Amino acid sequence: MVIKKISSGYEVRFRVNGSGSREHRKVFPTKAECERFQRYTIAQFETQSDEKPWLEKTKDMRRLSELVELWDDTHGHFLRDGKRRKSKLLMIANELGDPAGSSLTRLEYTRWRTQRSKEGKSPKTLNNDLGYLSSMFNTLVKAEEIHYPNPLADIDNVRVPERELSYLTNDQITELLDEAKRGDNKHVYLITKISLSTGARWGEAEGLTTQRVRNNKVSFTDTKSGKNRSVPITPELYKEIHEHAKLTRGNKIFTPSISSFRRALKRTTIELPKGQAAHVLRHTFASHFIMNGGNILTLQKVLGHSDIKMTMRYAHLAPDFLEEATRLNPISKGI
Repeated sequence: MVIKKISSGYEVRFRVNGSGSREHRKVFPTKAECERFQRYTIAQFETQSDEKPWLEKTKDMRRLSELVELWDDTHGHFLRDGKRRKSKLLMIANELGDPAGSSLTRLEYTRWRTQRSKEGKSPKTLNNDLGYLSSMFNTLVKAEEIHYPNPLADIDNVRVPERELSYLTNDQITELLDEAKRGDNKHVYLITKISLSTGARWGEAEGLTTQRVRNNKVSFTDTKSGKNRSVPITPELYKEIHEHAKLTRGNKIFTPSISSFRRALKRTTIELPKGQAAHVLRHTFASHFIMNGGNILTLQKVLGHSDIKMTMRYAHLAPDFLEEATRLNPISKGI
């Protein structure tokens, strides 16, 4: 390597791979910059990297739709709901006008979200939109596929009003089971009983196989939280499930029956908040579990909640919940 002072600064000349290789020649203001350039060039040659940090990087102008495809290739297709998420992300990109990801601003996104709200989209839907797109940016940043920060990182979720968690009374449970038994679908009655006995989601109970019903327990796999769980059942229910399995071919105990359940529910006098149907069975199990003195941590494990805050929604149903209010209020001992 040769470094010499010239009128415009310092000139460095060197070859990285012997006399037959390309000669590098550059001029820098200082001798130290010449040395750093030479060291870097040799390192780049050894790693075959094309990065040139002394040059200003061009702005990444890939559009949101391109980033969605990149996310899907590197991450999304591994997810259980990857296809649905990709479709949702492409919808968001299209409605935002498919800008370059690096040019998307918080103001631009929040204005679009406000418009969606005016069109009647629920706060939960709006928060899902933000979560999906923000997660995509975080994933690409972590994978070093993009080299700018997540533009949505500082946007807060919309406040979601707490939903009423309806549950069935004992009389309503009896009414529903009677209608399920009278229906035209042979599976609805037993799936309903399993959900009421274990707190399973409809799809989890409906998807049971004979291998997952053993030793007076039912095991649920491929669950919403991604964790498998097993829940004890009574010997009577265990026997009923195995007897029912003889009615179907193959490994599956049931066939899709949610539509028949909804028809059975509609024939009853039960009225539920909008959006609640089969999920009321899970709420009913959890509510009666706590009302009968069950432990909240046990309930978390039975339901498969990854966050105890989800389970705490049922805490107010405990027999002794805030009981002190009746004993410690200012007129409890009379005035």
